[in-house]
Amino acid sequence: MRIMGLDYGSKTVGVAISDPLGFTAQGIETITRKTENKLRQTLARIEALVEEYEVEQLVLGFPKHMNNDIGDRAEKSLEFKAMLERRTGLEVIMWDERLTTVEAERTLIESNVRREDRKQYIDKIAAVFILQGYLDSIYIKNQTEN
Repeated sequence: MRIMGLDYGSKTVGVAISDPLGFTAQGIETITRKTENKLRQTLARIEALVEEYEVEQLVLGFPKHMNNDIGDRAEKSLEFKAMLERRTGLEVIMWDERLTTVEAERTLIESNVRREDRKQYIDKIAAVFILQGYLDSIYIKNQTEN
């Protein structure tokens, strides 16, 4: 079963996909759009990737504030979740994404990616961290149950 991870931003969506066994996450692309509310093509691209990779579940980053409050970005993510569920018919799990962009930025810096080049990778890498966090939680849960 493949799972897709998504990092939803105001003009981009980072996309990651799990391996067929659900152990590792790999970044596949960053979907961009000109304005925040023009989501038709973004949703169509996600739908095409769901079909191409035979995805059975979606994990969407949930950008809570550090004090656990839900702000404007989190509200927009919940709206995007509803659109994804309608469009794909798949379950969308909201996953706490606090600090994933910071972690992605740090990874790119440690990998010596030039500052001007980081922007094209950061959302995809953040999607990998979101999905990998979710996959790891499933693995840990399964280990404690056995």
